[in-house]
Amino acid sequence: MTTTLFYLILSIIIVDFLFERWLDYLNLSHFKPELPFELKGIYDQDKYGKSQQYLKTNSRFSMISASFSFTLIILMLAFFGFAWLDELVQHLSPNNYTRTLLFFGILGLGGEILSLPFQLYDTFVIEEKFGFNKTTVFTFVTDKLKSWLVVGLIGGGLLLFLQWAQATGGSVFWLIALGGIGLFTILMAMFYTSLIVPLFNKLTLLEEGELKTAIEEMAEKAGFKLANVFVMDGSKRSTKANAYFSGLGPKKKIILYDTLLQELETEEVVAVLAHEIGHYRKKHIYKGLAMTLIQLFIMTFLLGKVLVLPQFSQALGAQQMSFYMGLLAFALLYSPISFVLDIIINLFSRKHEYQADAYATAQGLGKSLVNALIKLSVSSLSNLQPHPLYLFFHYSHPTLLQRKQAIEKQTD
Repeated sequence: MTTTLFYLILSIIIVDFLFERWLDYLNLSHFKPELPFELKGIYDQDKYGKSQQYLKTNSRFSMISASFSFTLIILMLAFFGFAWLDELVQHLSPNNYTRTLLFFGILGLGGEILSLPFQLYDTFVIEEKFGFNKTTVFTFVTDKLKSWLVVGLIGGGLLLFLQWAQATGGSVFWLIALGGIGLFTILMAMFYTSLIVPLFNKLTLLEEGELKTAIEEMAEKAGFKLANVFVMDGSKRSTKANAYFSGLGPKKKIILYDTLLQELETEEVVAVLAHEIGHYRKKHIYKGLAMTLIQLFIMTFLLGKVLVLPQFSQALGAQQMSFYMGLLAFALLYSPISFVLDIIINLFSRKHEYQADAYATAQGLGKSLVNALIKLSVSSLSNLQPHPLYLFFHYSHPTLLQRKQAIEKQTD
């Protein structure tokens, strides 16, 4: 069984890599050099050409970085690198919990260091070339240090919780794991903006004026209880714009990127927020949370079956069973299940986007929403005509053209 599991892990990694590269090839070969008729009035020829160049540049870079990661993990499996790391942490500490932190800490830090040149190139060469990058070297470095700290504290805490649950929970381990991680997920949905976002970005209250008044009037009309409207300094890293709601319960916070305010007119910003309120009115936030909990249910149930079997640790070359080697083997084997679940979630997500658009359109903001979507798509050089298969497997949102057509059909 051990050998079978090893070759199964190897096959999953190879098939996944080849499939993703095939999708990239389809997507890259799908665009046309000349401006398609459907995009006239959205892109001009020069801007369209730039968007296609951006797509090609990112696709080629993705191929190189993915090939590098693929080669690393194949070498780690072929030459029993994970087993070597297992032996190292066993010599470094006699404590099982410390070994888990050391194993994933060394693995994570090593991966970060090896991927650092790719991250630097993406930020300071590609994004810079196309006019998106606003990140300074100081911001890049401090972001990295902060993210390592956050991931270390939160990720380490979750790992230790899982190991404790597995060591003490017996047959009900997966229920304890489900409850703990599920509670953590809900708490993060409630407090992410208050606890995590301020570590990386500055949030300031939206000043009194035309925009704030329009937002408050629209929220009141929709019966949406609004706590505060914040502006986030997204421009310190990129020119790309965004907006979102934060929190669960009766009152929500609105977070507007400062770049969004620079791109859009007042009514267009209101239309974007009406779309977000549509998600709230249609209970998409809670449906999304429910789907996440279903994913957790499946994952923790299967994890409970895997961690008690020594063959999973041994498949990666370990001489004896350990929590961290079993967890790593499970993560590699779980990939196809996660892939299928992601397809289902994306299907629901695209449906929810149409419904939120329809809500905003019903408020008389359809035209403004279309204008906002066009501006945001063009300014970020979005690929408006991805290959249908690439869209099916990877897009959580419909394309601009699909959304535009649905909105215009509703307003006819």
